[in-house]
Amino acid sequence: MTTPAATYGPNPFKIGLTFKASSGYDAEWITPTIYGATADEVASRTVELVQALKDHGVIELTSKAAQYTREQFKGGAGGGGSAPKKFENGRVVNKGSAPAGPADDDCQHGRKLVEKGTWAALFCQAREKSDQCEPLWRQKDGSFKAK
Repeated sequence: MTTPAATYGPNPFKIGLTFKASSGYDAEWITPTIYGATADEVASRTVELVQALKDHGVIELTSKAAQYTREQFKGGAGGGGSAPKKFENGRVVNKGSAPAGPADDDCQHGRKLVEKGTWAALFCQAREKSDQCEPLWRQKDGSFKAK
């Protein structure tokens, strides 16, 4: 007589995958989860799923849809939220909003590009006006500096 195998709830094995298009916070993700009764079944199903995603163009389509969405809404007024903070040389820089400014810029709050007609400036993003650093104004050569 054989001993019955230990019983588990349905699908005791699972694996979660994350396909991330790039290292940035704004990169699109596909995050499928695969379940199975045995480890071999989960492994086999994982290979099937990855191949099917590739064969049916799901990964490429997801990437294109995310890129289209980013191009349409660029995190601004209709963008549905704010982008994560980006740090460069120990300073917070608003991702995608503008160049960081001159290398000697000592603003620790991050800057935001504002363009109005013929002028543009990088404004400090400190919450309190009294804490804000001096604006940097765009020069004819495209660089930014204080007046």
